[in-house]
Amino acid sequence: MTQMLIDYYKAIEDSSAKMLEAAKAEDWDGVVRYEGACAVLIEQLRQRARSEDLDPVAKAEKSRIMMRILNNDAQIRYLAEPWLAHFEQKFEGQRMLLH
Repeated sequence: MTQMLIDYYKAIEDSSAKMLEAAKAEDWDGVVRYEGACAVLIEQLRQRARSEDLDPVAKAEKSRIMMRILNNDAQIRYLAEPWLAHFEQKFEGQRMLLH
């Protein structure tokens, strides 16, 4: 069971790495697609984690994976900042309704 749970973390890391590659290529649609895949995996992980625990070795691996995911996220945010600023400037003064 522990291996199955850690596999979710690995899959999230893989999607995170693909998000970063898409961001480097300025493929923002790709970033959004991989972000959606991450969200699904995270929800599945939450469900599994309620009934399964990680052993100490897997917990250490989880920590290493989480650090890589956080590093990817920081790089994605750095790459996305100019795009987000452009997006905000483009719609400045316009009222947007989000549903």
